[in-house]
Amino acid sequence: MLRLTSKRIAQALASRSAQSPAVQVLPRHYHERVVDHYNNPRNVGSFDKSDPTVGTGLVGAPACGDVMKLQIRVDEGTGKIVDACFKTFGCGSAIASSSVATEWVKGKQMEEVLTIKNT
Repeated sequence: MLRLTSKRIAQALASRSAQSPAVQVLPRHYHERVVDHYNNPRNVGSFDKSDPTVGTGLVGAPACGDVMKLQIRVDEGTGKIVDACFKTFGCGSAIASSSVATEWVKGKQMEEVLTIKNT
């Protein structure tokens, strides 16, 4: 997706520069918070999968290059997520969204986290 977008931007710039010597700079396409989470991802790592308080989820499409492993540590007494971490292999937006997801789920009840949607 990013490769295709980059190619289109490069083509647009090439056609504009051929028409006029001044090249217009295109605005940034990602929100500054997304860029921050990409440049400074939070909670990267993994927990011991044999720990009974740790849950592990693996999602992605290896064919397109994005794979995410998300782990949560749950307080068995309260059902609250006390910590979260991830490892993501893929594009910048996949890394940033994984980082954001770990921030969102920390401190929340399991039932509350299940209401999070990809939209």
